[in-house]
Amino acid sequence: MDWLDWSLLGWFLATALVVVGVAGTFLPAMPGPTVVFAGLLLAAWIGDFARVGLAGLSVLAVLTVLTFLVDFAASAFGAKRLGASPRAAVGAALGAVVGIFFGIPGLVLGPFVGAVIAEYTVRRDLTQAGRAGVGAALGIAIGAAAKLALVVSMLGVFALAYFT
Repeated sequence: MDWLDWSLLGWFLATALVVVGVAGTFLPAMPGPTVVFAGLLLAAWIGDFARVGLAGLSVLAVLTVLTFLVDFAASAFGAKRLGASPRAAVGAALGAVVGIFFGIPGLVLGPFVGAVIAEYTVRRDLTQAGRAGVGAALGIAIGAAAKLALVVSMLGVFALAYFT
């Protein structure tokens, strides 16, 4: 294989990583933004870092780290805002993982059901457990929206560095 074949294969892999990473941004068990970063890093490497250098990659790395911080803060905010216990947050995360296997309804209802069940084991109050479920699901939704915004920003930073 000559250089052009390897370059095309690399671009295909980089694009696949970015697409899978963007999809993984919504899935709680997959580190979507990290996979996006890996795809963008591979794309920069293919071009010998001529168009996207250290400064651009540093911004991308910071945005990647921010996705984890934002996700954690949003989940904690949603759960704590409505008085959920730490166990409810864990239940919401487990519910989201199980929900993956049930498609979009599972992704929406999984965190809620997981938080409700976990909170109910702590307090035995169905009203409070329901509030915890709403808070945990709301936190996960806010976190997913914020992660998506940061991933879109990563793509924008890469495009700006690459095409200018």
